[in-house]
Amino acid sequence: MSPRSASVNEELRRRSKERLLQAAVELVGERGFEATTLGDIADRAGSARGLVSYYFPGKRQLVQSAVHRLMHRTLEEALEREPRTEDGRERMARAIDAILGLARDRPVLMRQHMAGLLQAEGFVPCPEQRRLAELLRDAVARHGSRDVDSDYPMLRALLMGAVYAALVPGVPMPVPVLRAELFARYRLDWELGVPPETGASGGRGDRDLSRFFATGAAPECDPRAQPK
Repeated sequence: MSPRSASVNEELRRRSKERLLQAAVELVGERGFEATTLGDIADRAGSARGLVSYYFPGKRQLVQSAVHRLMHRTLEEALEREPRTEDGRERMARAIDAILGLARDRPVLMRQHMAGLLQAEGFVPCPEQRRLAELLRDAVARHGSRDVDSDYPMLRALLMGAVYAALVPGVPMPVPVLRAELFARYRLDWELGVPPETGASGGRGDRDLSRFFATGAAPECDPRAQPK
């Protein structure tokens, strides 16, 4: 047999990483972070266990990268769905609904993600998180911000706070109440985005997550990079 070309090898590596990212999201969503091992993730992905350590520094980095992939692809899907729009108010509403939808539809996964952010390493500084930041910054800019560098961190903080409030065990706040507060702050009409009564959401609660992980390169985390 002829040896595989460099492009074929690169494609195989890309697919392997994406299977690991998808498996991490699935298993943590089913079992929680502590009950999921790197071996479990490798087995679900159909990969050799050594590949997990080759691609990612550890379980926390892999899981956070996987969740940030799910978040930014969910956000992209919400922003680009038909009818497509360039209206800043509608795009801000879609962004808020996409993130709140993940909290509602994937509570175990998002609760584990929020807990991971409180660990010493905080945000995993990898391209998956940076793409999420780019999309949220763009939503802030299109909404009419005159100071995106100040207004983007505030939006990020408000969304993280809302997700946390929706997921606190025993005393969760209803997503529609949190949505109303965010919409009031950004002066958005309730009918924009995907109102809760429509029964739809940015995350949609689908069991099949392959569309979020089957396309595009799966970037590697760089422990030396700085989160944005």
